[in-house]
Amino acid sequence: MKVNIYYGGRGLIEDPTLYVINKIQDVLKEIRVNVGRYNLYEQKNGISMLPNTFKEADAVILAVSMEWYGVGGLMQTFLDSCWLYADKQRIKDIYMFPVVVATANGERKAVEDLRGAWELLGGRVCEGICTYVSNRIEFETNQVYASIIEKKAEEIYRIVSHKAPMLPNSINSCHVEIPSAGIELTPQESEQLSVYVADDSFVKKQKEDVEMLSQMYKSILGKKSQPDSEDDLLKKLEKAFNPKEASFKAVFSINLNDVNKTIVLDIDDGKLKSSYSSSAKADITVNAGKDVMSKITTGKTTFQGAFMSGLITAKGRLDLMRMFDRVFVFEY
Repeated sequence: MKVNIYYGGRGLIEDPTLYVINKIQDVLKEIRVNVGRYNLYEQKNGISMLPNTFKEADAVILAVSMEWYGVGGLMQTFLDSCWLYADKQRIKDIYMFPVVVATANGERKAVEDLRGAWELLGGRVCEGICTYVSNRIEFETNQVYASIIEKKAEEIYRIVSHKAPMLPNSINSCHVEIPSAGIELTPQESEQLSVYVADDSFVKKQKEDVEMLSQMYKSILGKKSQPDSEDDLLKKLEKAFNPKEASFKAVFSINLNDVNKTIVLDIDDGKLKSSYSSSAKADITVNAGKDVMSKITTGKTTFQGAFMSGLITAKGRLDLMRMFDRVFVFEY
């Protein structure tokens, strides 16, 4: 999966937009998403070439700092380039998540401008982040705000990985006539346009992966079974423990919401300590139902697969979900 971030601010250290997109970028990288970052202020002379970066993107994040009015000149120039030079057939498959962080009144208008522009380009528009910041320090140190941003990054991952369908709108239903003549291109722009081709092998592979996951989840949901008891869950976790790396160290805290209990798995030096307790030093905290954990411990789904499908939620070091599936091997 590839997600591109286009930042239209001035790059000032006090810009709270940088904090937001840096946190989104960190979360996406933790869950193995390939993230491309393009600071428009660094590429003022090459903005017209940036639409070429859409070729392998599954989603884009358009981030702007609203300092007084509108989305800013750099982002507007970038959107103009998308209208003139981008492959509209490619944009149709790309999800766009707007991020607007305002230090002045009017952040919602800026979000609507970004949404409207992407819809006119024919792309898929999703809910992003829209906020007003009066005190940068308070905003960046607020753990509640940080959690909201992290959950939005996880939502981006789920929407894009599942190729979520979108409802039609009037803009995409109406045919927009683009004149074929009258636009004079430079040699560089003409050369760039000539290489806008769809990566058929990549699209085909993504469709196959989505179909495989769809069939797997249908099979899981179609089989009804009784959830394991709490003691059975612990026994299965202990039995399935198979550390691949002796140096691996982590503490998993799994909250079973429906029975009000917490499983703590402390892995250190190739050994496992499991118990029903609570741990303040957990590296990752997971919220799951007992039935979901039963599916995981019986091999019907993976830890990471349950997170991707929204069956469980997590916070902390999200990269450990992949390691969980490596050190706990369950038989179906």
